[in-house]
Amino acid sequence: MADQIANVVQRGTTLYVTDAKGKQLCIINHVSNGEFRGFTASTISVQRRDTIFTYDSTGKQLSITPAR
Repeated sequence: MADQIANVVQRGTTLYVTDAKGKQLCIINHVSNGEFRGFTASTISVQRRDTIFTYDSTGKQLSITPAR
């Protein structure tokens, strides 16, 4: 089971993902036109134009979904 996401900090176009103990789980670099949308305990969402990209706690892309 992957570590749970407790916090995501955005610095510029980079997202730093950590667990509850402050351990860095991954770093997600998104292009400058991307917008951090939020996170759950297991996923991070970034919107780029009309598309939402979802990543897991290791930074692996899980899905691409049209934004509504």
